[in-house]
Amino acid sequence: MKILTRYISGNVIMVSFFALLALLSLFAFFDVLGEVSEVGHNGYTFRAALMVVAFKVPRHAFELMPLAVLIGTMVAMSLLSGTSEYAVMRASGLSLGQLARTLACIGLVFAALTMLLGEYIAPLAEQAGERTRLQATNSAVAQDFHSGLWIKDDNHFINVGEMLPDNTLLGIRIYTYDKDLRLTDERYARRGLYQVNGSWQLEDVQRTRIFSNHTEVEHLKTQRWESILQPEILSTLLVVPERMSAAALSRYIEHLKTNKQSTTRYEIALWSKLFYPLACLTMALVALAFTPVSQRHASLGMRIFTGILIGLAFYFFNRLCGHLGLLYGWSPPLVTLAPTLIFLLGGGWFLIRQEKR
Repeated sequence: MKILTRYISGNVIMVSFFALLALLSLFAFFDVLGEVSEVGHNGYTFRAALMVVAFKVPRHAFELMPLAVLIGTMVAMSLLSGTSEYAVMRASGLSLGQLARTLACIGLVFAALTMLLGEYIAPLAEQAGERTRLQATNSAVAQDFHSGLWIKDDNHFINVGEMLPDNTLLGIRIYTYDKDLRLTDERYARRGLYQVNGSWQLEDVQRTRIFSNHTEVEHLKTQRWESILQPEILSTLLVVPERMSAAALSRYIEHLKTNKQSTTRYEIALWSKLFYPLACLTMALVALAFTPVSQRHASLGMRIFTGILIGLAFYFFNRLCGHLGLLYGWSPPLVTLAPTLIFLLGGGWFLIRQEKR
């Protein structure tokens, strides 16, 4: 039995990785097409575009892993069925329950890999990709400091303490230097709001003018501010909740709760990050439910097509549940776990029917 387990596991894992590679190649091709339109603008080269696309691969792998497991398991098992190996295994005493446990273990291995991608590799790759884009387009932005985000704008050095998802800036400090690099002006604003005319409105501003022999301080309720710092740049620095690591989401949720702000979207993203890898286990069992015992029962192409449709249905149903949960304020753990449980129960029901036959 151990020999059969190793043989089945080897086939399923190999085909699943090939399926993942095919899906990643397809998505990378579309990413390249999307980046080509930006090549040539602001010094953005094709080489830099390829590097940005390469940094997107871990995120795509995280999102596509359950679909790759579904397709890989279904293709591998259908190939075994087409050569009558699956029928011989079943006739030799391999029960459907034993096969389900084997595929469940394979699904758990892919789930662990998915968790690793989503929690560590993909977020770091996303940040590296955005840094590559900024450096390639000569955008002088640095965000690796504990003091916040730093931007150089002509003779101004700008420090932003915190950026909110709606592009609101908190704790803004603006240092202005003359041509001899002497500090001549320093401003601190509690908050900055982006305006439709392309400028920023600073609120609760304290401005200090520095002269050779004295300084002048003034307090302003609001002040208009023109800067290189635009939402387009912020959008490359801010990571949407769905792409943040679980640890980062947890910290940000605590921050929002401390400031008495809504946390529903971030809680849904957090629980989705935790539960999504389990979809690999579910997809492996669903694939088994659609595996024919012999080639006579159904065509290979039709079953593979059915499996792809199931994978896409799971992907879109999972996203739909997230949006509905956000809209109606449903429990985040329930919203994120429901799609996986529903498909798992559906696959289990098909397996039971198959065993009774």
